Amino acid sequence: MRPAQLLAAVVAMSSVSHALSDAFDNIHGMSDVKHALFGRQDDNKDASSQAPRSTAQPQSSNQPTRTQSGDNKDEASQTEKPSGSQKASGSQITGKPRNTSFDPRLPAGGITMVTPNVFAGDQFYKVGNYITFAWNYTSLSVTPSAIDILASCSANQATYTIAVNQSAQETKVVWDTKNVPSGQAPFLTEKYTLLIYDAESSVTAAPRAGYLGVFNQFTFGMYTPQPYVNWSMYECSNCIKNSALTNAEKLTLKVMLLTSGTTIASMLYFAHNFGVF
Repeated sequence: MRPAQLLAAVVAMSSVSHALSDAFDNIHGMSDVKHALFGRQDDNKDASSQAPRSTAQPQSSNQPTRTQSGDNKDEASQTEKPSGSQKASGSQITGKPRNTSFDPRLPAGGITMVTPNVFAGDQFYKVGNYITFAWNYTSLSVTPSAIDILASCSANQATYTIAVNQSAQETKVVWDTKNVPSGQAPFLTEKYTLLIYDAESSVTAAPRAGYLGVFNQFTFGMYTPQPYVNWSMYECSNCIKNSALTNAEKLTLKVMLLTSGTTIASMLYFAHNFGVF
């Protein structure tokens, strides 16, 4: 086919396609096909004609731009960072160790007494003297920084302070029972319980594996001295001042001697009659 014939065929096809596009306008069922065939040209035309115009208002010079808001955000973050760093440094100053969980099958930390030792028996101390306590730690995974040492008496429901916030590295304390703080309950002639526990805990805290539990297994007695009294003026309800027997005691002794003598004489008499000797 000659080039002139090809050019005439192309012009004829373009005229037919343009006529068909106008014919599809009045057919609603073919609207989808029309858009499918000529979608690119018509959509671009419709989009350009139906696209809403921009109605954005000009921004005021007082409103911060995006760059300015970003700068403000950066400045705010830079301002907050020092406070966070100060908080972190403050937590380091306190020096409190973080709580660590150990195997619950492990026992809680305890204390064994060294002075007095377990073989010393019951201990009784005179009020006004110095009392020394010494101990060792057992089953400790975390050593406390400080401990409190108290003495408790159940008779008057009073607690006596021996030492507060003592370093846990010191395993000995000397209690001066003469110089007592003001307001303390007076000592009674009773038994007392020694209490040793972590200063950051409480005397009623439950034991935890690896940490020092409340020690309350050692008891001791304390007594107050009495003023001197002359023997002639001393009164004792359960003792006798002199060695002399009372009339009732003398009568009892006579009855016991008479009964014993009669029994022995009767046994000798019957034994002689039966030919024992």
